[in-house]
Order: sequence, then C-alpha cells, then structure tokens
Amino acid sequence: MEKLKALLDWRKLENQTLYAVLLAIILGVVFPSFAHYLKPLGDIFLRLLKAIAIPLIMTSIFVSIVSLGSIKELKTLGIRALLYYTLTTFLAVLTGLVIVNLFFGIGNGQEVNTPTSTHFEPKTVSLEQFFVSFFPSNIFQSLAQGQVIQVIVFTLLFALGVLAVTNQKAKETVINFFKGSNDALLNMAEWVIKLTPFGVFAIVYYIVATHGLHAFVELWKYALAVLVGLFWHATVNLGLIAKLIGKFNPVEYFTKVREALLVAFSTASSSATLPVSLEVAQRKAGVDPKVANFVLPLGATVNMDGTALYEAVAAMFVASVYGIHLSLEQQIIILITATLAAIGAAGIPSAGLVTMTLVFTAVGLPLEGIALILAIDRFLDMFRTMINVWGDLIGAKLIDNLLKKEKKTENNP
Repeated sequence: MEKLKALLDWRKLENQTLYAVLLAIILGVVFPSFAHYLKPLGDIFLRLLKAIAIPLIMTSIFVSIVSLGSIKELKTLGIRALLYYTLTTFLAVLTGLVIVNLFFGIGNGQEVNTPTSTHFEPKTVSLEQFFVSFFPSNIFQSLAQGQVIQVIVFTLLFALGVLAVTNQKAKETVINFFKGSNDALLNMAEWVIKLTPFGVFAIVYYIVATHGLHAFVELWKYALAVLVGLFWHATVNLGLIAKLIGKFNPVEYFTKVREALLVAFSTASSSATLPVSLEVAQRKAGVDPKVANFVLPLGATVNMDGTALYEAVAAMFVASVYGIHLSLEQQIIILITATLAAIGAAGIPSAGLVTMTLVFTAVGLPLEGIALILAIDRFLDMFRTMINVWGDLIGAKLIDNLLKKEKKTENNP
C-alpha cells in the first residue's frame, strides 16, 4: 500500500508530468478549441530548454577537463577515460539506431501521416560538409546558432589551453568562473525541468487537438526499442568491453557493484549515485582510489550511454510520427550529435531532455515532438541512468586494470 501511495504521489515531478499528459489528452479531445490559447506556454518551455542547452554543455565539459589538474594527468588518466566514454556512448547510439531500423520499423517516415509532415523537412547535408563543420570559424556565431559540435570542439581546445597556463592565479580565475557558471546553469536546468508538467500539458493539448491520438498509441514501440537497446548495450557491448579489454568478468563485477545500480535506478541521477559508486568500486571491487576518484566523477558528468541511446531512438520515433524520412546521412548526423550532446549532459534527472533539443535541431525535427515521449520519460529515465552508472563502473575497473598491467610491465621488462 505504501509503495502504491508513493507511486501515485502527486508531489513527484514524474507523476505531475504523467497527470498533465493524461489531462491534456482528454481536454484535447473534448475541448480542442482552447489549445490555441495554451500553445505559447509550450513554446516558452521549449525555448527555455534550448536556451540553457549549449551553455550547460560548454561549462560541463570545460569543468570535466580542467578537473584533471594538469596535462600530465590528462595523458595518464584523462585520455583513457575520455576515449572509453566516447567509444561506449557511440556504441550505445549505434545500438539504438540499429534496433529501431531493423526490428521496430521506427523512423521509416510511413507510420503516421500528419498535416505537420508538410511543414517540417529534415536538414540535408553531405558527410564531407558535416565533418568540416566540426571546426568553428567564429565561436560566438557557433554559440548563437546552437552548433553543438563546434562548441564542444572549441571547449575541449580552450580547456587544454587553460591547463597549459603557467600563471596559477590566472588559471584559477578562469576555472572558478566556469565552475560557478556550471553550478548556476545546473540550477537553471533544475528550475526549467520543474516546469515540465505545465509545458508538456500545453504541448500535448495542442498536438492532440490538432493531430489526434495516433502518435501516443505508438509509444509502446518507442519504449520497447529503448529498453531492448539499453539491455543489449549493458550486457553485450559493455560486457564484451569488460571481458576482452578490461580482462575481468562483468557478471562477478556486477554482483559487487549492484548496490550503486539500484540507487541509480531509484534516483534517476548519476550525481546522486556517485557517493555509492565510489564506495562500492573501491571497497568491494578493489578499484584503486586514485582511479575511482577521477574516473567516476568524470563519468557522472560526461558518460551518458543510456541517455544518448534514448535520444537517438526518440529522434527516430518523432521523425516517424511526423512522417519524416531520415536518410542514412541524417542518421549518421544523429549518431554523432547524440554522442557529443550526451557527453555534455549533466548528471541530474531528465537532463537528457535539455540536450535532446540539440539532437532534434541537428536534423531539423520539430521540437514539440519531444512532448510526445514525456509521458513515459521518467520511467525510462530510471533505466537509462542505471546504464549510465554501469558504464561508469565498467570504465573505472577497465582503466584500473590497464594501468596496473602497464605498471607491472614497467617493473618487469
């Protein structure tokens, strides 16, 4: 009974969002004429999400890089950690795209024929142009236009430049500015996310009143694609990486760190789970404290495998709902953008909601389509956060084993 009460507690944001969706669906069917008056509320909510996405990614990645302390630490721990996180996030997104294309028929642009399909056209760009566009010619223009990949590339280079500064006082001034900005943006993100029930109510009301209910009927397919993708990534992708590269048994490791995964599932927050992750990794799994204290906090900020996978599947689902066909090149753009955007996602509940706007914008998908998936977002958020933390823990053990092997080789040439 207590669990049922907690599940139905209207004070929880996820329950408020669910109730808002249900109420909006009912009112959208019964009183469709009022939807026009509420549409500005939904537009404001989407604008706020989009406004904080780029600055949050920039400060988050900068703080993660400068937390290494020096270029030397970057070479020993940082490069390995960042390569691992980038690789696993890339694999997660690739897994999501393969699943939606091969098994669930999402993203073929033929499932729903809505009036909006004539209003939205996906962006077309050659792969050559796309890779050249990684590098900004004007960072302020990139910030203004929301060019996420250019911002990330510039931020990485700028963070390395700051690490190389010899004037300690000047270095600390810049670092403190970005740390303070990151904290402020995290606060803003939490405030905007708290507005989710109101924004979602307005958006869903308008969608139902204008286009009907068919898109919501298809949600089961989206949820199943995400869950299957997460399960595959956790067991096959990360399991093989642990076994083949890290040289440890992922099943045995899971039994030692499962407490952290349960906390991640219940809180839907990588940051809130971090103290438990540090505890189980060091005391139960035998990870060197130096490695754990660097890799796990970094992972809580930049390693979002589950989030990246879900964003890619969501983009394909929304494209299908709006009758938009996404070509192979456009799906590759989703693959790269989702990977890089997830690296900048903060470790707070529903942070993927912020970065998803960047993925949608990259291929020209309508942002209001995000509201379609928010009815079950919190449910999926618990699963994807658990996968995020599992990826962090796998990475800590893998890097620890690699460093121990190198040290052993140096001592016994």
